Amino acid sequence: MNETLKVLESRRSCRSFKPDMVNEEDLKTIIKAGTYAATGMGKQSPIIIAVTDKQLRDKLSEENRKIGGWNEGFDPFYGAPVILIVLADKSVPTYVYDGSLVMGNLMNAAESLGVANIWIHRAKEEFESDFGKNILKKLGIEGDYEGIGHCALGYADKPANEAAPRKDNYVYYI
Repeated sequence: MNETLKVLESRRSCRSFKPDMVNEEDLKTIIKAGTYAATGMGKQSPIIIAVTDKQLRDKLSEENRKIGGWNEGFDPFYGAPVILIVLADKSVPTYVYDGSLVMGNLMNAAESLGVANIWIHRAKEEFESDFGKNILKKLGIEGDYEGIGHCALGYADKPANEAAPRKDNYVYYI
């Protein structure tokens, strides 16, 4: 089987990360892969915010926890030291699909490099709030962006689970 297909079949969400920072070269490679995701009419509506600063990462985690309704002390990023936030320009009709493809590229590129990952939701709510809007303002990002997702990255604390069997009625042929 070719390497790309192996990655697509082996990637699993990680819910227990080591605190070790992702290798900088690998991180740049993962981010670059995200920028090559297919986008509607090639408009490249998404942007990626790479968060490696622990203080901001922890603030994001706390905001995400509050939105999700979890108890104090829970980390919805499961200890991952790097958070890649994907947002997309709402003026582009395909923005949600474009951002979702960026997320997929980020996760699959990470897997190919041995970097564990998971898609964490609630970016939409974070960036509709003053908290998220202030992050965009500090970065000088203008426009009407919607949070698509967080790609939490790091090194797995334990081996990934095996894939669940694929359901029988997944595909229909005509």
